[in-house]
Amino acid sequence: MLHINKIREKKDTYITLLKLKNIDVTDLFDSVIARDNERKATQQQSDDLLAKANQFAKQIGEMYKKGKVSEANLLKEESSLVKEESKVLQTKQIELEKEIQSILVQIPNIPHPSVPQGNSDSDNRTLKEVGKIPNLMKGAKPHWQLTTDYNLIDFELGNKITGAGFPVYIDKGAKLQRALIAYFLDKNTAAGYIEYLPPHLVNEASGFGTGQLPDKEGQMYHATEDNLYLIPTAEVPVTNFFRDVIVKEFPIMCTAYTPCFRREAGSYGKEVRGLNRLHQFDKVEIVQVQLPEKSYATLDLMVSHVASILDELELPYKLLQLCGGDLSFASALTFDFEVYSAGQERWLEVSSVSNFESYQANRLKLRYKDENGKMKLCHTLNGSALALPRIYAALIENNQTAEGIKIPKVLQPYTGFDIIK
Repeated sequence: MLHINKIREKKDTYITLLKLKNIDVTDLFDSVIARDNERKATQQQSDDLLAKANQFAKQIGEMYKKGKVSEANLLKEESSLVKEESKVLQTKQIELEKEIQSILVQIPNIPHPSVPQGNSDSDNRTLKEVGKIPNLMKGAKPHWQLTTDYNLIDFELGNKITGAGFPVYIDKGAKLQRALIAYFLDKNTAAGYIEYLPPHLVNEASGFGTGQLPDKEGQMYHATEDNLYLIPTAEVPVTNFFRDVIVKEFPIMCTAYTPCFRREAGSYGKEVRGLNRLHQFDKVEIVQVQLPEKSYATLDLMVSHVASILDELELPYKLLQLCGGDLSFASALTFDFEVYSAGQERWLEVSSVSNFESYQANRLKLRYKDENGKMKLCHTLNGSALALPRIYAALIENNQTAEGIKIPKVLQPYTGFDIIK
């Protein structure tokens, strides 16, 4: 959430930058500034009336001491009217603060000046492409056929017990999934991240803190009786560890494995078939809380870290910078990784690494004291390291041979086998 003082200070710059997200916030900015002006004026009137009431109280006390009872009683009546007027103004001030808040939550984060113009993912900027596209044997298959042939995943069983988008992993298919999770966590902890195992449901305040609410209610599973939400990513509970915290040491580095739940699955076809899009999937997340002046260097390090994992998995990948139209509501700058899925002959997104600057921190009241003791907002960052489904799909498609599905060397200590036959 943007700070009202920053909107006042950088109004024209923010309006220009938010056009990169294809949003015109001129009316929202004008509205929130007008209400804030009214709030300030109301607060000043209220303060003046309270000062007047305090002055009356002193005068009334002195009059009683001097025996001027009738005069004191008259002033007492006047003081009561002033207090009532002050209460009306305080109520108005509270209502104005609510209106200001309701406008601020409609305004997305300001994109970084380097964000390219664009409307959708087709306008994202490719920064580099790493690795060679596999040259598969004749008759190579997409993962939804491989998982059936090798009895790795049962999509129909998941559909039976829950519904579409909830696969059941079996035997070596389950071991491969577990191996990937363990490998990702080990890579992250070796890089200095502290491992956590957070709750898989969060309250409304947590959803608000990271920007899922009130923007993405329709994408989240909601346990209405308890007003709890199934997490769409570990970013939500982990970042909220630090809600209302004053940070004393930087950086804070966290990693967590969780199942993730999203209601978005939707349409049919190759784009969403098999593991390409699920309602429940596993993901390992990295989260950092950093000083503002170090957050973009940290973002670069996080991107390099994710790249190192894909290098070790021997998966060809592309690094993309998201255009304004594809940036999330809360992100200032995001880099995506896509791996090549040879069985489908297409690129699949497997990670987003983002800097939210102070946008989440303002919602979370996540702060630190600078060298002068002044309270300031931290910067928050997160990334997938990595999301499992499409990594799994690309891995088994790219490594299919006439003998079976070969396991990358880096995973073999985790799986206990080097090939699935």
